Amino acid sequence: MKLNNKIWMLLAGVSMLASCELDTAPEGATVTEQQKQEVIDMNPERIAADVANLSATIFRQFCLGNSGYHNDFGYPSVCIARDYNGADMVCANNDFNWFSVACDYTDRDPNYIVPYVEWTFHYDLLKAANDVLAAIPAETDNETLKAYRGQALGARAFVIFSLVQRFQHTYVGNEDKPSIPIVTDDMTADQAAVNPRATLTAAYEQILGDLNEAVTLLEGFTRTNKATIDQQVAYGLRARVNLVMQNYEEAASDAAEAMAGYTPYTIAELGKPTFWDGTHHAWIWGSIVNLSDLVPEYEVATWQSWLGSLSGNGYASGVACYARCNTELYNKIPASDVRKGWWVDENLESPLIEGLEWPGAPGVSVAEAKIPEVKEPFYPYTNVKFGPTDDKVGNTDCSGDWPLMRVEEMLLIQAEATGLGGNVSAGAKLLEDFVKAYRNPEYKCTATDEDAFRNEIWLQRRIELWGEGFFFTDMMRFNKPLVRFHGSRKDQSNWPDAYRFNIPAGDEAFLVVIPRSEINSNEGISEEENNTGGTTPVPDQNPNLLDGVTD
Repeated sequence: MKLNNKIWMLLAGVSMLASCELDTAPEGATVTEQQKQEVIDMNPERIAADVANLSATIFRQFCLGNSGYHNDFGYPSVCIARDYNGADMVCANNDFNWFSVACDYTDRDPNYIVPYVEWTFHYDLLKAANDVLAAIPAETDNETLKAYRGQALGARAFVIFSLVQRFQHTYVGNEDKPSIPIVTDDMTADQAAVNPRATLTAAYEQILGDLNEAVTLLEGFTRTNKATIDQQVAYGLRARVNLVMQNYEEAASDAAEAMAGYTPYTIAELGKPTFWDGTHHAWIWGSIVNLSDLVPEYEVATWQSWLGSLSGNGYASGVACYARCNTELYNKIPASDVRKGWWVDENLESPLIEGLEWPGAPGVSVAEAKIPEVKEPFYPYTNVKFGPTDDKVGNTDCSGDWPLMRVEEMLLIQAEATGLGGNVSAGAKLLEDFVKAYRNPEYKCTATDEDAFRNEIWLQRRIELWGEGFFFTDMMRFNKPLVRFHGSRKDQSNWPDAYRFNIPAGDEAFLVVIPRSEINSNEGISEEENNTGGTTPVPDQNPNLLDGVTD
């Protein structure tokens, strides 16, 4: 196993950043409709390859080139960093943890690799989407080309929506604040080189415009695998956007369209570690990862390496960089809820792993097994939510699929939008029906007002979507503080001392910084316009903050 310790955080000078500067601008000047048609006529295979590249870019190791950074593996690495910016996913404080700067918020530095990975991944995908859009006439009558445009529009909306939630506070109440520079397929290179941060209003207009068109263009399109954006994925993306914008009626309607024909995991199906197979009936959209997609000898640079506690050849099992549940959240989950077993308890026990053994450690529980340089014992509250590839404990093939959108998320959006849209009782019933049927037969939603219902929805989202990259953006849209520990229960916290702190709602420390390379290459953004207003948190600060969920 080739695991490195963290020598990667700060790049040695601006020149290194410039040497791997991302290309956010479209190539060449604006392309005419006639030129687009000529390109299609001459090389239709090229268009198909560019469309396939959209799915491939979602999971791609080393978007910074053949860098070897073990926290650079596309959107799953972005999700892990976001959850380590949160409260519920606890990580180890050791020299092997490539995500440590996300845990202590020192990643808010324009010279660091972590924001650069997030920025570069998204703008690579944005360029891939723009390449497709630039090659296909907007008014095409060809059904295949319509579907290609729809997929590209969905991908572009996904990128912009993903970024604006990190580089600015939530939409409502901050509409005129700057977000990110938006690059579209009809921009010239000169325009992209002087491209200021768009307001949130402009960004969300672009997002909704792209998704509205995508929904129309993808009508009747049937995909061959779940890595491809189809109409239901576009509906699901628009449901997320409308939820943030508090367009509740539209969010509920879009969520219903997105989940039609999909069913949640059952309680019985969740009786073992899972969430690695995109063919499952609960997955609406997923990144499909095959062993052939991995760079040889770099299987450790995958999400399975970091979240797969039962996978071999990874940081989790190999050097005890296990992703664990914060005890503050874990203690809120009833014993009757099947999801309680997604983490081992204080005695390293979970019904999901009863009887499992690690290869090479016969007669020892999988949680307690220790094999030098291969498997370290679990810590209390280690996650076993994410199963190993092919359900084989100790599997060194870390090519599991990544969930991008599940039907359970859409059910939660529908319930939230219904409840916060003016009918708390109806929203509470939708929530209760889902949790009672698929997670906890004893569950009852007792919320009768919007504040209580909002907190209950957030609790259920925090449990259901743990580790999938939703905590941070949920916290921002709810305008909640980051609460990792409670002063009165400080000794019960399982956050490492260096990462144990709370941050008030709306704090500038939450905003991710624009990388130095973008500041240097884009004349439309000055150093003063970067998100540098926050202060790095210190251990044990703000011990009395409450989030309404873990109080």
